Amino acid sequence: MATVMQKIKDIEDEMARTQKNKATAHHLGLLKAKLAKLRRELLTPTSKGGGGGGGEGFDVTKSGDSRVGLVGFPSVGKSTLLNKLTGTFSEVASYEFTTLTCIPGVITYRGAKIQLLDLPGIIEGAKDGKGRGRQVISTARTCNCILIVLDAIKPITHKRLIEKELEGFGIRLNKQPPNLTFRKKDKGGINFTSTVTNTNLDLETVKAICSEYRIHNADITLRYDATADDLIDVIEGSRIYMPCIYVINKIDQITLEELEILDKLPHYCPVSAHLEWNLDGLLEKIWEYLNLTRIYTKPKGMNPDYEDPVILSSKKRTVEDFCERIHKDMVKQFKYALVWGSSAKHKPQRVGKEHELEDEDVVQIIKKV
Repeated sequence: MATVMQKIKDIEDEMARTQKNKATAHHLGLLKAKLAKLRRELLTPTSKGGGGGGGEGFDVTKSGDSRVGLVGFPSVGKSTLLNKLTGTFSEVASYEFTTLTCIPGVITYRGAKIQLLDLPGIIEGAKDGKGRGRQVISTARTCNCILIVLDAIKPITHKRLIEKELEGFGIRLNKQPPNLTFRKKDKGGINFTSTVTNTNLDLETVKAICSEYRIHNADITLRYDATADDLIDVIEGSRIYMPCIYVINKIDQITLEELEILDKLPHYCPVSAHLEWNLDGLLEKIWEYLNLTRIYTKPKGMNPDYEDPVILSSKKRTVEDFCERIHKDMVKQFKYALVWGSSAKHKPQRVGKEHELEDEDVVQIIKKV
């Protein structure tokens, strides 16, 4: 493990020394690919020898409809925030590293059960295995949304450090997957095409990155001005793209002028967990970023059940997904569904299982006799 750490440090030092220009782009692309491979090795070390264990997370059972992780440096108020939002007791003290394991809590909001995880404080170098950073970030990868909790009185540099740690572990915050196609083939060499003008990648750099992964035959098509990092992300394939909210805690200790500056930044939500300021605003923002869809059930001949909605994610919200969420055998007995709501053209609309549902639709399933 120490040798991998040393290799990572050597490559990072070399990248810091290298000037960025067209002549060095090919060399930098190669270094970035090597770095990504070593990082992956850190996450999933080989089983030979005492490799220090894999990138295992804390054993927390996934419950509820969605999972939100609280990530931040020690003593920024993550535990206080969890206590106030969920009523779960997570130890609170004014010294650092009070929370040593992962504490789960559940919020019920708009009919959805959202699991909140209070993860231990991250220290700089977590992506390289320092502290319990690797377990913290491995658990963070299983979340649907990340809350990075920052202290309003500490410098904003903490935000950059945490982002760097999460990026090093393949978590991409508030980003979309790169719009490029990468397809391996048996022969024909590297075929590189682009529909736009490229300023970052050329054929030499692409070939260098591919050869680092021992890929000698592939079709690569770019639909936007991609960077070497984007290409490496697609080749690695283990990247997770998730929404992130920056929660600025302890706003009761800063001036109104400072708060107004913070308010202009994107993806931010200022709160005071101790005084319970703006916690409603934070819940509203979490709901918006999770982008969940509530579907109400309607048994035949009865009124819809508005108390207990079925929660679907924004990516999986067809009638088939709805049936599977209720019971896995329901799809086999499915005949058609009646839908009321914004996804229906008329009320009710008779639909098949491919129909996409919208938030707060009412669905009645008709089974085969």
